[in-house]
Amino acid sequence: MNDMVLSLVLNFILAIGAFSLFVVVFSLLSPKQEKEKIVDVAAQRFKSSSSFARLQPETKWVDRLAVFCLNTFHLEKPLEQMHMQLGSPDIPQPVDILYYKVISAMLLPLAIMLMFQTIWGVLFVPLGFYLPDVLLKSRIQKRQAEILGNFSTTVDLAALIIESGLDYLTAFERIINIAKKKTILEEELEKTLNEIKLGYSRREALERFANRTDVQEVRSLVGLIIQSDELGTSLVDLLRNFSSDLRSRRMSRAEKLAAQASTKMLFPLFLFIFPTIFILILSPMIKGLLSQGLSF
Repeated sequence: MNDMVLSLVLNFILAIGAFSLFVVVFSLLSPKQEKEKIVDVAAQRFKSSSSFARLQPETKWVDRLAVFCLNTFHLEKPLEQMHMQLGSPDIPQPVDILYYKVISAMLLPLAIMLMFQTIWGVLFVPLGFYLPDVLLKSRIQKRQAEILGNFSTTVDLAALIIESGLDYLTAFERIINIAKKKTILEEELEKTLNEIKLGYSRREALERFANRTDVQEVRSLVGLIIQSDELGTSLVDLLRNFSSDLRSRRMSRAEKLAAQASTKMLFPLFLFIFPTIFILILSPMIKGLLSQGLSF
């Protein structure tokens, strides 16, 4: 009984020590948060409407731990940005992502300690803290791949409509209206148009569109449109050249993936296919040798 109590105390001390070490190292690596100016009305409005206002550290210990991680690691802006890149869904909100991180940092080490009966499971606290980020970033990458799927076609349609004498906002609106089923790219374009109707300038709405998608090709398109607005250059020619560049990049990417396919096939070949072939070929020979004996 004394040994069990001593083991539990040691596990608790080791867990606190590992988490403290993680907090110190992460704090040193985290960028310093700039002080918010009182005159920054937009920042005050953003902070008051943030989902982190749901946290109640005075009454809930989980919220107290979440606030500690939020302030220590300066996670408010990264979590808001991750939520925006997910498409600003209702679930998860940024505060929900923070909950996932905190709960995962507690449950993963506990599960490893119970499964393997070792106190070294507390070393997986950082892994548990970053595990939700890995899962959510995979969703973001999948969403970005879907955006790039029909991006060049959308650019071509926009160039064709602009060439007929309309501006790019009307072109985007026409593309959204003729779509039978809205893709992620068309939903983001619709958000951009709605923001302009709500009072955002064209430049601000386009920059927010680029930040929401976080795709380099979209950022390049936004840069071309802003450049055309400021300098008065022909947007049609810019879009035509940009679309051809997109197709060449897509072809180069496909050729690169095709070249990597043979290398990626080596592992399953050596691990699964070759052993099976050797067994099928050599098993009758080995069986005959074992039943008849060696001829010499």
